[in-house]
Amino acid sequence: MKHLLPALSLALGSLIPIAAQAAEPVRIDIQADKPGPVIARQIYGQFAEHLGSGIYGGLWVGPDSKIPNVRGWRSDVVGALKAIKVPVIRWPGGCFADEYHWRDGIGPQAQRPPRVNTSWGGVIEPNTVGTHEFMDLAEQLGTEVYLNANLGSGTVPEMAQWLEYMTADGDTALARERRANGRDKPWKINYFGIGNESWGCGGNMKPSYYADLYKHWSTFAKAPRGNRPKLVASGGQELELNWVETLSAEIKGRMDAITHHQYSLPTRDWKKKGSAVGFPEAEWISTLAVPQTIDGYLTKHQEILDRNDPARKVAIYFDEWGSWYDAEPGTDPGFLVQRNTMRDAVLAALHFHVFHRHADRVKMANIAQMVNVLQAMIVTDKDRMVLTPSYYAFAMHLPFMDATSLPVQLTGVPDYTLGKYSIPAVSASAAKSVDGKLILSLANTNPNQALPMQLAVGGKGVRAVTGQLLTAATMDAQNWFDAPDRVKPQPFKAEAKNGTLALTLPAKSVLVLEVQP
Repeated sequence: MKHLLPALSLALGSLIPIAAQAAEPVRIDIQADKPGPVIARQIYGQFAEHLGSGIYGGLWVGPDSKIPNVRGWRSDVVGALKAIKVPVIRWPGGCFADEYHWRDGIGPQAQRPPRVNTSWGGVIEPNTVGTHEFMDLAEQLGTEVYLNANLGSGTVPEMAQWLEYMTADGDTALARERRANGRDKPWKINYFGIGNESWGCGGNMKPSYYADLYKHWSTFAKAPRGNRPKLVASGGQELELNWVETLSAEIKGRMDAITHHQYSLPTRDWKKKGSAVGFPEAEWISTLAVPQTIDGYLTKHQEILDRNDPARKVAIYFDEWGSWYDAEPGTDPGFLVQRNTMRDAVLAALHFHVFHRHADRVKMANIAQMVNVLQAMIVTDKDRMVLTPSYYAFAMHLPFMDATSLPVQLTGVPDYTLGKYSIPAVSASAAKSVDGKLILSLANTNPNQALPMQLAVGGKGVRAVTGQLLTAATMDAQNWFDAPDRVKPQPFKAEAKNGTLALTLPAKSVLVLEVQP
């Protein structure tokens, strides 16, 4: 699509004023001879919940809408999502999953029962988008599907019948019903979650109680051979280690992954989280400090899994992450509408780097959420659509999908410190892409200071780099309907001089490069 990653004629030097540089360059040495685990493409997964206009209006407009669509799914949004090769979508929630009854969403749409969405705003859920519609979206995008079963208010037979309805290929009553509703062949279900946030909105359970329920429910989560989804257990949040400890110790066999959730709140206060725009620098650094915390407790989680699961059969799915700010003024607080800025793009890159470092266990991650909700890829307003800075962060990192991770040695990285927070000013991740290219992702967390850098591969010089740079004039620069291209990647290149490749990483920036040793 022509609006994606254009080769702009604007010279990089005229992009923004560059602050005074650090005296000594940061030295980056990619250890290309020490390949690590493959970075699962599912790390770049998405999440679409029945929440606000995340589904209705944002993705779904209905087949009779004047907005161009394919069987109800708006064409502009689907096209933009296809361009970033969405690898997996999680649906129908989230908290909504534990009040969702799949039979409400099949059959003629006009006859489907409206329900109250008690999780998000108390609005009417018309059930217009159900299993058939969602699977059509997944097929339009060419993506895997990750469904969440209703453990909180559902039943074991309900869950088992949903799986059979979707996957049965024989002449069963449920397969006949699916065919009568317009789908002949079964769908491929890739991942199936048994509940969501069972510690909170999914039932306020203790991990031991949930472990027993998981063993019960998973016993009946059956599908034909060759179409059995990976089964996913609901894990904990933030620094809770008891969930991964209990589940990995008590559940043996039918558990392919444990989930984990962590949001980035500038203030760490759920009642007053902080603004998405117009925020002080103190809230810039506090937000960007969260991935460093995630890095630390993922290490602790891996230690637990290595002890309880030495065969490495259980993965970590970080299936909810992203920024969470106070709702946009004038909007329903239950719809979680927030602006998306340069801060969010840097935050996304920092998360990617953490997930890459833990690629031996982290096999999926799902940003919250895809359209119009929280740290969204896309914002819509009727027939208009805007791509956010977070969208471009995902687009720039496409080469990392299924790439082989490589260690990066950083020397001379200054700290970026403000108040009680101190984080490295530079974050980096390197890999060998599936087509054999050496790729490097860099993020400058300091919003005020550009950093000089020198690149090497295995201690040897680098000839040249080319890539894409994302930066902006202000911390809260955003794309909006009146200025949709304010934050957009620009082409970047640098060549070695006298055997040394030097470049400048602008303040508050993300840079993804192809490195030519």
